[in-house]
Amino acid sequence: MADGPRGKGAPRGDEDAAAPTPAARGSATPAPDGHEASGPTDNTDVHLSSRPGDIAREALRAAREERARALAREQVEAAKRPRRDPEPRIPRTTRGDRAADRRAREIRETLADAFRMPDMADDPMPDAPRRGPTAEPPATLAPDKATTTTDATRAPTNQGPAEGPPHAPDREPAPGTEAEPAGATDEARAAARGREPASARVRWEPSPTLRREAPATQAAHHAAPRSMAAPTRDGDHRRTFPPFPPRPSGDGEPFAETWWGRAWVTALEDGALDAARLARGRGYAEQGHVDAITVTPGLVLAYVQGSRPRPYRVQVRLRTFDDADWDRFLDAAADRPGHIAALLDKEMPQSLADCGIPLLPGPGDLAPRCSCPDSGHPCKHAAALCYQTARLLDADPFVLLLLRGRGEREVIDALSRLSAARAARAAQGREPAPLPGVRATDAVSRRGPELPPLPAPLPPPQHPEQPPVYPASPGGPDPLALDQLATDAAARAHALLTTGRDPVGPLSLWHDAVRLAAARPGSGLTAGSRELYASLARAAGRTPGDLARAVAAWRQGGPTGLAVLEEPWDPPAGRFDRARPLLLAADLPAFRPWRNRLTHPRGHVQLRLGHDNLWYAYESEPGHDDWWPRGTPDPDPVGALTGLDTLDEG
Repeated sequence: MADGPRGKGAPRGDEDAAAPTPAARGSATPAPDGHEASGPTDNTDVHLSSRPGDIAREALRAAREERARALAREQVEAAKRPRRDPEPRIPRTTRGDRAADRRAREIRETLADAFRMPDMADDPMPDAPRRGPTAEPPATLAPDKATTTTDATRAPTNQGPAEGPPHAPDREPAPGTEAEPAGATDEARAAARGREPASARVRWEPSPTLRREAPATQAAHHAAPRSMAAPTRDGDHRRTFPPFPPRPSGDGEPFAETWWGRAWVTALEDGALDAARLARGRGYAEQGHVDAITVTPGLVLAYVQGSRPRPYRVQVRLRTFDDADWDRFLDAAADRPGHIAALLDKEMPQSLADCGIPLLPGPGDLAPRCSCPDSGHPCKHAAALCYQTARLLDADPFVLLLLRGRGEREVIDALSRLSAARAARAAQGREPAPLPGVRATDAVSRRGPELPPLPAPLPPPQHPEQPPVYPASPGGPDPLALDQLATDAAARAHALLTTGRDPVGPLSLWHDAVRLAAARPGSGLTAGSRELYASLARAAGRTPGDLARAVAAWRQGGPTGLAVLEEPWDPPAGRFDRARPLLLAADLPAFRPWRNRLTHPRGHVQLRLGHDNLWYAYESEPGHDDWWPRGTPDPDPVGALTGLDTLDEG
């Protein structure tokens, strides 16, 4: 380092100006080859000032230069040593990327083991990576691709490769990045990595642990696959059967074992248009590609795994029987008790197929439908479902009856009822065996010894007994009403026993209801009598108000008083005509006559003549024509009005 000549009398501003520039200090940095280069200086001789400030500044410059030289030597040595890259940095993702990754992860977890994925014999590209939620990223890339990788694979053996998340994709090189030459040195690679972005230098490779655990995880998923069937919704008209395990394929061996299962397979094969599709479908069935099977009236439904990751939805329809067909089938099955026993043993008698209805399907009766793009009839997926349905029929013939429209319990109940009815009719047709005995007419017609006289009747009680007490219960009937009804029934029974006549027998329903309500203590509609009045009025078809008015008339004159209330009549001349002069003589105004009634001119008091020649007083609000019985009946019209307050006011 060289400084310009400086005089003792130089100003302090020149001291700062004479300090070396950054360019001059940078000229002392080491060269790339590791040797220090002497930078150009203006003066080789350095004349240092003897001032303390200059000495301190020169010492600081020397320390900085020494530190820079040491750092340069360390960089050169580090460049010569094998370089280890830092841990790969996963690029940051945005909120939209995280949401998309979360949705993809949820779909992948949902569909990862929804179906068993056996090896597809007809996979057109077995080695090609599958696209979908369960596809795994490739472990490595081809060497001809211009992709820069980390040096983690070139690290010492005691340090494993960097592991990343299973869903981290391989990073392609940035545009414009050239492939690394074969003879590039570590320094050149380090410089190149310093120029390219971090996202182009990071690529995740699965660890050996993940590679070893992947087959075991897939095997566990195949051992317990999840099914899209819903056995919890099963009932008598819906049955779900678990998928059949794969079975060894035999040469020429029939797929079904029973005669009705073979008839199902025959209907499938005779109605097929392509034998090759049938063979492929049979292979699918033997390999266990058919998921759980759901059977409902007229329909077989299942998901069949084809050559694609997503299974296909397959349906096979069959015509159901109407009521007439079912009646013929049940009659034929109930004719022989052995038929019912065979069905209970999961056997189908041959004679039931010949009962006049097509129990088993024929060629063309099976109508398959599949979600695959194949237009064959049937496609290989529908054929696989039909073959597996034949195995279901082998195990349980009631599956065939369910396809025809009725469940197992319904068929068994109908056969039980038919069998019991036929047995009862057969028992009735046979004459009963004669039993020893004597006919009643013969026994009565015989003349025997004189019968003893009947015993004398017991003396009647003096009065009806007190009925029992009925305790009150929440929500139950009124105990007072029950006590009243029991007391009335006891009184009627006592009168009938002593006199031989029912005093209430001639009464109508309405009159009896009025009698019972009038026997209840109290006057008018009270809290205690409201429930009784409501029930009696409802039974008689009237309102509680009508019943209350009728009760007042009954209490005034009994059945005759009720007739005065409800039935106007034309009295003969005599007593009715003499009533008006008697009222005028008592300083009362002239009452208006109408049939058996005399009404005050103000319209608030009325006299009614009954069939018993007694006068009954009534009151009402003026002009409302709402008449209620008042007072007691009297043969004198003036005496019947005695005691009415409204008359004094008038």
